[in-house]
Amino acid sequence: MVHKPSSTDYFQLHFIVLIWGFTAILGKLLEPLDSSAVVLFRTLLAVLGVTIVLLIRRQNIQVSSADRWGLLATGGLIGLHWVLFFLAARLSNVSVCLAGMATSSLWASVLEPLVLRRRVRPIEVALGAVVMAGLYVIFRFEFDKVVGLAVAVGSAMLSSLFTIINSRFTHRYDALVISFYEMIGAGLAALVLWIIVRMADPLEANSTVQYVPDSPMQWFWLLVLSMICTVYAYTVGVRLLRKFSPYLAILTVNLEPVYGIALAVLIFGDTEHMTSGFYVGTLVILVAVLSYPFLNRQKPTSTTPTGGDLEIDLH
Repeated sequence: MVHKPSSTDYFQLHFIVLIWGFTAILGKLLEPLDSSAVVLFRTLLAVLGVTIVLLIRRQNIQVSSADRWGLLATGGLIGLHWVLFFLAARLSNVSVCLAGMATSSLWASVLEPLVLRRRVRPIEVALGAVVMAGLYVIFRFEFDKVVGLAVAVGSAMLSSLFTIINSRFTHRYDALVISFYEMIGAGLAALVLWIIVRMADPLEANSTVQYVPDSPMQWFWLLVLSMICTVYAYTVGVRLLRKFSPYLAILTVNLEPVYGIALAVLIFGDTEHMTSGFYVGTLVILVAVLSYPFLNRQKPTSTTPTGGDLEIDLH
């Protein structure tokens, strides 16, 4: 049942979308800490935060053995998604990273029929073609940032994949319980990547890349990233789904690139100013994403889980 939202609820919904748009900026602020290290320490702190909340709520965290492994594996996908997300922002900039992440909803329309074995909808194929056109425009005018944009698109694909997989868990377990296991899985994946990256850097002592936070500001930004952008935003986002329809929630979450790019320009200035072609391509992608709920008039069935849609943007 969806309760009538108040003006405070609308403010909170936009606020958490703003928070998610801020995560790529935090990744830049944490430089030169390696992307795998950012995710590793983020997840460690997030597990600690979720555990505290679960203890306060006296929440039962028991799940079946099969689901436990499934949640941990899904968490591994989340960890890889996060590493690619922060890497994309560093290979290009925050604006390009968020432009690539704007393809998440359309990736879902491609992957969902494959994973859940439903029929492909023509409108999703058409909008997917529009998104590809937008990406082509960005590639053409921002060729020097093509690697960062490609990594961001790959991160968006993983984001959509773990969201679809999560749709099988959200109707069986509490959101915080899911988050608890998936943060552990994400941390384990980040630990493996962290070890591999360090082993591949034989001159670590002379490297400009850091693998462990070594300043109070880095620990501060990691705390913001884990406690506010992960634990707080996730918990509030799930709670707000009791007030808003999934349609309105998804539509608002799709504004994340708009908020994020605006914040990046304000914070980083000239490094985020792009060619007109970038903004045209980004606008094409956003129009496709924002028009999808209007064009897709098919109503979800009562068995369709709603929690997974917001998890798509759990950066």
